[in-house]
Amino acid sequence: MPRAKRTRRKHSVRASVQIHQLSKAGTSIDFYIYADAEKIGTMIIGRGSLTWFGRNRKTPIELNWTRFAQIMDERYDD
Repeated sequence: MPRAKRTRRKHSVRASVQIHQLSKAGTSIDFYIYADAEKIGTMIIGRGSLTWFGRNRKTPIELNWTRFAQIMDERYDD
């Protein structure tokens, strides 16, 4: 039986962690997201919110955790 063909990975993520203490303001995890080796955006996850900088966005989209949960529930409600 022949082996299954491996698929090429399209997406990759690099992270930068800035955590001194999780309880302090200003700590975050920055994710740099790539598709086919081209940067498609940056997601910054902090203590109070999630921020998305798209590839060509001048201003970020910032969501607090309550709003993020509402969006996920609306979008992926079974």
